[in-house]
Amino acid sequence: MTQGRPGGAALAPLWERDDELAAVTQAVEELCADSTSGGGLLAFSGEAGIGKTALLGEVRRIAEAHGATVWSARGGEAVTSVPFNVVRQLLQPELVSFSPEEAREYLGDWFEIAGPALGVVEPGGRQADPKAVCEGLVEAVSRLAQLKWPLALLIDDAHWADQETLHWLAAFAQRLAELPVLVVIAHRPGEAKDGGARHLAAVTATARTFSTLRALTPDAAAGLTRATLGEHADAPFCREVWAVTGGNPYESVELLAKVQDSELEPVESSADALRALNRTAKGHGLIARLEDLGTDVTRFAWAAAILGTAISLETATRLAGMSRATAEACAERLCAARILIRDADGMEFVHPQIASTVYRSIPGATRTALHGVAAAVVTQDGRSPAAASRHLLEVHPEDDPEVVEQLRRAAAEHLAVGAPEAARRCLERALKEPPLPEIHARVLYELGCATLLTSPATTIRHLREALSMRGLDQELRVDAVCRLSQALVHNDQLEEGLRAIDEEVERLDEGPARLRLQAVHYMWEGIHAGEEDSPGRSRRLAALAGPLSGRDNSERALLILRAFDAMTRGENAELVVELCDRALVNGRLAPGLGWTDTEWSFELRLMLGGSYAFADRLDRAESLFTEAVRAYETAGWSGGHLALSHAFLGYVYRRRGRLIDAEISLRESLRLADRVGQGLPMHWEAASMLVDTLLARGHIDEAGAIADRYGFAPPSASTIYVPDAPCVRGRLLLALGRTSEGLAELEATAKALTARGQYNTVLAPWAYDLARALAHEDPRRAEHLVSDARMQAERFGTDTAIGEALRCAAALESGARSIALYRQAATYLEASPCAYEHAVARVEYGIAAGSAPDLERGLALARSCGADGLVARARERLALVRG
Repeated sequence: MTQGRPGGAALAPLWERDDELAAVTQAVEELCADSTSGGGLLAFSGEAGIGKTALLGEVRRIAEAHGATVWSARGGEAVTSVPFNVVRQLLQPELVSFSPEEAREYLGDWFEIAGPALGVVEPGGRQADPKAVCEGLVEAVSRLAQLKWPLALLIDDAHWADQETLHWLAAFAQRLAELPVLVVIAHRPGEAKDGGARHLAAVTATARTFSTLRALTPDAAAGLTRATLGEHADAPFCREVWAVTGGNPYESVELLAKVQDSELEPVESSADALRALNRTAKGHGLIARLEDLGTDVTRFAWAAAILGTAISLETATRLAGMSRATAEACAERLCAARILIRDADGMEFVHPQIASTVYRSIPGATRTALHGVAAAVVTQDGRSPAAASRHLLEVHPEDDPEVVEQLRRAAAEHLAVGAPEAARRCLERALKEPPLPEIHARVLYELGCATLLTSPATTIRHLREALSMRGLDQELRVDAVCRLSQALVHNDQLEEGLRAIDEEVERLDEGPARLRLQAVHYMWEGIHAGEEDSPGRSRRLAALAGPLSGRDNSERALLILRAFDAMTRGENAELVVELCDRALVNGRLAPGLGWTDTEWSFELRLMLGGSYAFADRLDRAESLFTEAVRAYETAGWSGGHLALSHAFLGYVYRRRGRLIDAEISLRESLRLADRVGQGLPMHWEAASMLVDTLLARGHIDEAGAIADRYGFAPPSASTIYVPDAPCVRGRLLLALGRTSEGLAELEATAKALTARGQYNTVLAPWAYDLARALAHEDPRRAEHLVSDARMQAERFGTDTAIGEALRCAAALESGARSIALYRQAATYLEASPCAYEHAVARVEYGIAAGSAPDLERGLALARSCGADGLVARARERLALVRG
């Protein structure tokens, strides 16, 4: 049993905490043993007053005794709406000791991303990606952990931590096994709300130790009583202490302190007085005790409760509306009454229960008024609108335009630091004020933009309402419609998204705004595989884009869309490249069309790079996607954008024949996609590319495993994939020996792509796989398929397309005709940038012609590509030829 100190209750709450302290001691010793040791997370749960704070105090003592650095923070019921509040408490004391130059050098690329959230860098003007900010915070703490080893982070009242901190903590907890840092949290079960509850559950799920603290037993309560009051405390009195408090450590300590203050004898005859004494520690009894201290003291306590945590005497004084001397006297009396505690950093309530009780005791109208005054005081102190916003959220609507503007500015700050939920709360509150009629639509627009990343359905509702009102100029209306269409498409409402664009187009005259909307319309149509009039759409798009020179981003977007459409339809590749080139400025993405620019959808840049890739301009495609990966990593965008950039870069490597590099990049893409969610279209995209790459390497079983893991089977999402995913699926099934399923997949693909007029034989080589599979049972149809495919390949005109068509035609022939076709295929593919396809053609030509030099050359190419299956095949045939 952990003993309290004789004559006092300083360690009293730690009675019966031996198991928890043993786990803490072991974790601290492991942390401090070696700087290469991983850390971990300990979680302690329990009801209010059960001793969580006291336990964390002992964790601090143990850690510091072992030479560890300890940083601590505490959630607060009154400040749960303040984003990054708790993580700032943890890190700011250390970070403010750095000069700006030191902080920038130490955090590197993460400085601009995580700095605003930590309050050490002024936020920029753009909306920050919440996931990027979270990743930046993880990296920042990881670097500090290496610098400050051994490091322990303590978070008390984690159930009241802000949602943004809990999001960070859930991500950081996943890294603890590889970092020399110990995290210890304490929380009440069932108290966290909404997203915070989800994140807190994710945090505790990673804990190496999770313990629910229990109330003291009667024996422990008796030991605590005698340790506090003396050994002469008799058994009936001790038993009554336990009965009155239910064994709650905090209540027990407070009750025993009051027994000492009242000089009550700890004997059976005094036991009846314990219940009355205990009532003064909580609820109405606490408030009665507070009121007995006087009106000024009560008013000062109210001000402290409004401010919540880290209470400044100066701010509380101004909020309470009293002189400094009076405030000092009130603070002293509250500390003497064990309601507040005070140190060099300010004041806190002795226990969160006291803070909650005092806050809830403030009459409703007075509480609201005090929040209004607090907002004014915070603003007068020169702090940002975001700092005042938590108070403004509590003020009753009074048709005040200035409150609306403050909340809008606060929302902009929250978005700039990566806290869209906090921005949403501010803007929703601004709507209740309400805004003046001339800005009402703008507030709705801002709210719709704030929720775009987190709730498409909410965005749709607000943007539709904004568009139904007056108050948006043409530029904002067009942007609102574009964002509305994006939200509708992401909410699986494509037709409604297109309808919203078309209705706005009808309102506009010719010009950039109209072109932008038309471009967005064609983009959403272009990536939707279920489009009914694809050939008609292509004709309309060609007519619209034909005369454009690329003088602004609306024209450039339409040129990219036209290029992508021409590529998928198998039009001449030179036209595709020419259109792509017209969409660039001096060979680079135009300002406003960069990878991290948000005005235009991310898919547009993917279409540009994909068009170059399948038109045999792999150099330009690789440059674009390498730039994308670098841009997103530098900006800290570690979600779907970075995942797809890795996927497309990996597929460019696949087209180049760098199969090992392709596999690495594609697996990284899937790893990043897994962190975003499960079962997303990006999983199919990357899985399709990886399956194609593994088949090229000859790793058929691995390809099948990837397909199974990511559900790479019908039905897929109704979007177009690059390369065509059903074609890859059909080829995989044939490779696995599931011939009938493979044939069915390819037949369905042929029907769907033909109906849409998509004839690019490199993007969707279904005809070649189907022809090879049908060569023996239906040679006439196989020949017809290849003949049509050769026509399409020659129309497209790239060396890769023509070479692949010749290679398949050669496989259906025999004798000299087959050898001649293989030779032609190898010649074309040698001129193409696709080294793997050249390697295959060279090996197949060597086999057909019995040519050892060609087999040796093909073998060398296959090795350089990492095509293990082709290497084995070439070796086997080379041995026979040399025989």
